[in-house]
Amino acid sequence: MHVSDATVQQVLLAAGKIKQADLEALLAQVTQEKRPLQDIVLKNDLISQEELTQLYAKEFDVPYVEVDPKEIDKEILKLVPEKIARQYNVALFGRDETSYLLAMEDPDDVQAVDFIKKQLGVPIKVYIASKQNILNAVDQYRENITSEISDVITEVDGDDAADEVSEEDLAEDSPIAQTVNLIIEYAIKTGASDIHIEPHETFVMVRYRQDGVLKEANKLPKKVHAALVSRIKILSNLKIDERRAPQDGRFKIDINGKVFGFRVSTLPTMDGEKVVMRVLDESSEPLSLEQLGFWGTALSGINDAIIQPHGMMLVTGPTGSGKSTTLHSVLNILNSPDVNISTVEDPVEYRLEGVNQTQVNVKAGMTFINGLRALLRQDPNVIMVGEIRDGETAGLAVQAALTGHLVFSTLHTNNAATCLPRLLDMDIEPFLIASTVRAVIGQRLVRRINAEEVESYVPDANEVKAIEKDFGVSGAAGWKYIFSLVQQANPELKIKSTDELNLVRPKANLEKGQTGYKGRMGIYEVLVNSPSIQKMIVASATSEDIQNLAIKEGMVTMQTNGLVQAILGKTTIEEILRVTRE
Repeated sequence: MHVSDATVQQVLLAAGKIKQADLEALLAQVTQEKRPLQDIVLKNDLISQEELTQLYAKEFDVPYVEVDPKEIDKEILKLVPEKIARQYNVALFGRDETSYLLAMEDPDDVQAVDFIKKQLGVPIKVYIASKQNILNAVDQYRENITSEISDVITEVDGDDAADEVSEEDLAEDSPIAQTVNLIIEYAIKTGASDIHIEPHETFVMVRYRQDGVLKEANKLPKKVHAALVSRIKILSNLKIDERRAPQDGRFKIDINGKVFGFRVSTLPTMDGEKVVMRVLDESSEPLSLEQLGFWGTALSGINDAIIQPHGMMLVTGPTGSGKSTTLHSVLNILNSPDVNISTVEDPVEYRLEGVNQTQVNVKAGMTFINGLRALLRQDPNVIMVGEIRDGETAGLAVQAALTGHLVFSTLHTNNAATCLPRLLDMDIEPFLIASTVRAVIGQRLVRRINAEEVESYVPDANEVKAIEKDFGVSGAAGWKYIFSLVQQANPELKIKSTDELNLVRPKANLEKGQTGYKGRMGIYEVLVNSPSIQKMIVASATSEDIQNLAIKEGMVTMQTNGLVQAILGKTTIEEILRVTRE
């Protein structure tokens, strides 16, 4: 909605959302960035888009509505063509006895109101809604991916063995381009983290990784495969005629006002080139450690480690466990004008304003080790190396930590404790590990429950025994410890016995496509390198001995952290065991 800066200023001051003293800084930011005051206020999180829309509703005397996309009658919605709805950012969401109900981002758009009145031929009542709410409502024009892609694919000519790609196939408005757009749009709509396009002998499989689990989305005829891959290569600036070697690229698109990045990887297989696209929401702001799910001793351990003037902090876990997200949240905390933060990453997944980020390029000689050497000549305070893959990189990172730099990196190990012996395997001296490593984070991602698709239950005696066995809870004393952790995580929840346990699980009668889960969250363990653990490292102790000592000193393991999250009703016992059971 286009509202003058003067009106925005007046509305926010009247509502007490900003103070007169803060106004000068905001107006200076408006001048510097050449953006409306409304955008600056939203960017600085001074008010939410919904709250601002409600203030506009009062100011302009237009009723406010928050449309529930699931409740919209699609027959009514489609009375206004999708193209018109997107052009004017409006959604027809219902009707009463005399009128149709229209949600608009800008109710002052007289041209849009007049056009829709003529289109419908009946009176309409205009409501104001937030931009994002209307975009979510307009998404309901879409049916399912199978039917939409089928409609488009029928326009593609050719036989099943087609390997040649014509110029018409690659045009912006071709059926192949529309198919790629649909595949991408549905990935974003369903919150997928990866898109897999996999050729088989007689068809092409499209699968999405949603909440960490791969799900089949569609099967396409084999005849479209070559053109589909070529179209993605064009978007990613890759070589169309190179089909025998893997290639990597990336591209960006803007959907509903959000910028999404796609990291593309191609791989030759027996049946043609397989394409995997990693979806990255580049509009999202880094989350705080608390928002990521850190609490208690884990949170305090990280906060203590990152305020040190020098040393090393490592994040461990398998591929896709959220290590980069954690590191970028930490870097965002440290990011300030008086700190020089430099990174070497492969790839650069998240862009951080004010941080010097370097992309690894092996062909050009920019490896982790060469990039790290160059960074050390750039007067950095904080260094982030995307991954320690070999002894040479590990050795240089340790030397940087010894010479006054704060170093962050990742390692592929199963838990926090095995990270320290892994550095020994890379020929790093034990005394150097002991003196440089400040803390090690071990993490996994688990699926978060969808409150609408789960039911709560009280576990019976057999289920409690199974939990004790799976999570290593030793009788009453063990449960007392677990319940104390639950209270640390949520002081309002006080449980004294297993009789008071209230867990969640997916409903038995879920419809097709429903799983009981929506989104993901992290479970963590933070091993703080205390003096006693340093002595064990110097003595070349095993990872098991280091872990046991860390637990005695207060470390909460990933599995125990997960059990606490399940008791808090954020996920299920089965989900925690899925990712932590050894």
